[in-house]
Amino acid sequence: QVTLVESGGGAVQTGGSLRLSCAASGRILVINVFRWYRQAPGKERELVASMTSKGDTVYEESVKGRFAISRNNAQSTAALQMSSLRPEDTGVYYCNAHVLTATGPSRDYWGQGTQVTVSS
Repeated sequence: QVTLVESGGGAVQTGGSLRLSCAASGRILVINVFRWYRQAPGKERELVASMTSKGDTVYEESVKGRFAISRNNAQSTAALQMSSLRPEDTGVYYCNAHVLTATGPSRDYWGQGTQVTVSS
């Protein structure tokens, strides 16, 4: 079993910055992909950014140039640096990871989510 814990959410004004962190724990061999999702009230959860173990990244179009995903393989952690925040960035942000463990086949794991609120 793998546990993901997000931190760093909060309330900021338009134009502000936040850094979200995700810490993975368990009998981890490889985290193939770290992903950040977000879900606004009444809307579908969407992929914000992802990074493979090789460093390949994907970003949702509206966050390009404003958000940056990173990961530390030795620490089994990931981060999402967010700048120039807009009200439409508001939502619950979730860390997701596809993980190979020592005790079973690889699968996805989810964090509990952290709230990001951007006010005008």
